[in-house]
Amino acid sequence: MAKPLMAKATAVWLVDNTTISFKQIADFVGMHELEVQGIADGDVAAGVKGFDPIANNQLTQDEIDSAQGNPLHKLKLKFNPAASGEEKRRGPRYTPLSKRQDRPNSILWLVKFHPELSDGQIAKLVGTTKPTIQSIRERTHWNISNMQPIDPVALGLCKQSELDAIVQKAAAKKAAEGGVMSDDERRKLVSTEQSLEMDAAPKIPTAIEGLETFSLSDDPVEEKEEEPVIDADSFFNLPKGGAEDEDEDDLRP
Repeated sequence: MAKPLMAKATAVWLVDNTTISFKQIADFVGMHELEVQGIADGDVAAGVKGFDPIANNQLTQDEIDSAQGNPLHKLKLKFNPAASGEEKRRGPRYTPLSKRQDRPNSILWLVKFHPELSDGQIAKLVGTTKPTIQSIRERTHWNISNMQPIDPVALGLCKQSELDAIVQKAAAKKAAEGGVMSDDERRKLVSTEQSLEMDAAPKIPTAIEGLETFSLSDDPVEEKEEEPVIDADSFFNLPKGGAEDEDEDDLRP
């Protein structure tokens, strides 16, 4: 279902100027019912100016009257021929001014944790340019020393579903090429839900590499046969003297 322009501002206007229920407004603008209730309480969208959907050719007065008279009536967006096909328009993603300063941090996060993503995919995801991405990849960006990798979802630059979709597309491409992936790469190329459900693979600690007796299995290590202990007296166990020695003893005074 198509959503109105400036959804939050439209919700503010409907809350202030009509008696339509929060559920009806939430369904129309694509928000949660509790968010609409927060607008009515003054906790959400403080300072946002209402956007009149009637004056902007998005709703008719008859549609609003029908919704006020019937709580089960669903508001329908007025058909606007000029807006036909707008949802398919291609171009860079618009980023609000308040979030543009955080965009390099999100690019650094994507380059670090998802190097399989192409420059075009990153540019489409967070709304940036390929030269900017390339400078961050090569660490030649003018502010690279002050940048910190931050998840673009946490910054509000994209949705988790959009990030997962691009990562899954990269995983399919990697599988088609037949490349062998490590455990870390395999976890990066799946969605967040799949990655959280995976069991952690056991790894050999680097501090004890080269020890043959180390094992991850529960099988007991075979004990080596004990070497015979050599007595110190055995080194001085000289052969006994023969008949000639006895004759020399008898000749002594």
